[in-house]
Amino acid sequence: MKKHVVDDIRFETDNLLLRIDGEHKKFALKAISPLLANASPRERDTFEVSPSGYGINWPLLDEDLSIDALLGIVDAPSWHRKSA
Repeated sequence: MKKHVVDDIRFETDNLLLRIDGEHKKFALKAISPLLANASPRERDTFEVSPSGYGINWPLLDEDLSIDALLGIVDAPSWHRKSA
């Protein structure tokens, strides 16, 4: 099962623009990745979206961004501690 649908990935000046789950999002590169902020156009344009939609990888930079982290989503643990 896919976590997110990520497409329309592009760079505009100092920003990363994405469509995540049908919504357009804009992220300042300096805030999310100094590596991407200083990367060449070739390095920026060489990326892969994980099949599950969990993240984006830039292999030439060895950089990974989590979609949940970009969206500010924090997943709670799937287990619950029982009290005594």
